[in-house]
Amino acid sequence: MVLQKVDLLKNEIPFEEESVVFSEDVKTGLVLVDIINGFCTVGAGNLAPREPNRQISEMIIESSRLATVFCDNEWPIMAFLDSHHPDKLEHPYPPHCITGTDESNLVPALQWLEREPNVTIRRKDCYDGYLGSMEEDGSNVFVDWVKTNQIKTLLVVGICTDICVLDFVCSTLSARNRGFLSPLEDVVVYSRGCATFDFPVSVARNTKDDIAHPQELMHHVGLYMAKGRGAKIAREVSFGAPEKP
Repeated sequence: MVLQKVDLLKNEIPFEEESVVFSEDVKTGLVLVDIINGFCTVGAGNLAPREPNRQISEMIIESSRLATVFCDNEWPIMAFLDSHHPDKLEHPYPPHCITGTDESNLVPALQWLEREPNVTIRRKDCYDGYLGSMEEDGSNVFVDWVKTNQIKTLLVVGICTDICVLDFVCSTLSARNRGFLSPLEDVVVYSRGCATFDFPVSVARNTKDDIAHPQELMHHVGLYMAKGRGAKIAREVSFGAPEKP
């Protein structure tokens, strides 16, 4: 029944997914959004999955694969890690990914990135990595990363498709449209490299003040909204030789 409803939704709000080939002569940056224990590792915290989850597992595998390609080629990577002070809660969610705990660290499959020179790690205290990159002096770590590396295309993966990934993509596209992120041109969201959490209606009905969050449906909605803001949605990504003049 749930899958039938998701199929109905997809028919009502469809979007086109592309097969994207990244040319080696177009500077591309990879952004990893919150692929951390607190959102991905079973039993790691209040917002972690309670049991193994296929969508999250595939997201980790695909993100690790892409990160390996980028590190082998010494291409730029930025990893956002959700990290909150215990006295600054993020309504409406319970305490999660507290600074200094293992919840706010990369999942085991990606911890090797901490040793890679082409990787910039940014701990953020809000949904949106763009806003979470603001410094007290008004500078922005993410904006500086784009400009320093002369990035023209962003490839975005991570969790949650409809929350932190979507918020970051929307802010980035708005900043690009205003001319704040030159030379950035395109933002690509890789659907198989993204995931969201599962809180089905059957559980939400019996939980006070919580709202349902069916995984497949909200994953689709997140991608649909990103597409509507101007992102490209990729069903598969690959890397090719430099474009011919």
